[in-house]
Amino acid sequence: MVTPLYSCIIIDDDEIDRLTTMVFARKYPFLNIIGVFSSATEALAAVKNVQVDVMLSDIDMPDLNGLEFRAKMMNISVCIFISAYPDYAAESFEMEAFDFLVKPLKHDRFEQSMNRLQNYFELKRKAQLFEYSLGSNNTVFIKDGHEHIKLNLHDIVYLEALKDYTRIVTTSKKYSVLVSIGNLLMETAFQSFLRIHRSYAVQRHYIDRITSQEVFVQEFTLPIGRSYKDVLVNLK
Repeated sequence: MVTPLYSCIIIDDDEIDRLTTMVFARKYPFLNIIGVFSSATEALAAVKNVQVDVMLSDIDMPDLNGLEFRAKMMNISVCIFISAYPDYAAESFEMEAFDFLVKPLKHDRFEQSMNRLQNYFELKRKAQLFEYSLGSNNTVFIKDGHEHIKLNLHDIVYLEALKDYTRIVTTSKKYSVLVSIGNLLMETAFQSFLRIHRSYAVQRHYIDRITSQEVFVQEFTLPIGRSYKDVLVNLK
């Protein structure tokens, strides 16, 4: 299974501390470092309209400090402060900080925070899937050849168009149904599926990673059609 990626920014006005945080963070494949900044002002201008999942930030910085930056960017779901001043801890948690690390940064303490972070994202992902299932029909009946088969929607990873047929790919098996992918996607049961290509639709809650050309779903890698790229912009 492909590890999901979460976009991350690093902010610190001290070059050595900034590089240390970057080196530590690069060891964790679920973090995609999209920006490293020497000031919160620079970071604010760069990511104001960008989806950021994690911020690793110093606090005591000129012009705009880390707490002030956080106040402006509460949409970033995870904020981890890294500061030489433990007295900032209480105030940082008032700003919904996920963790507070004291400089100089220690490998063991950083690893502890990253393990908690990975568990947090995994639980959040499972919760979103569970919440979706509670509000929908969990099963669908399909006709595969002469058989009528009851499928759990959670087991369906993606759909593939095969002329007048649609291949339904689950975590353990593949089925073919005599209905076009377009008509299948109009059914209420398949509203959680996202069309990414003329020939493919994926269940959005199972998307692990998106690049400019491909979508990674479970152990599968599927192409993105040129006319479908805009649909995926907000999911990156």
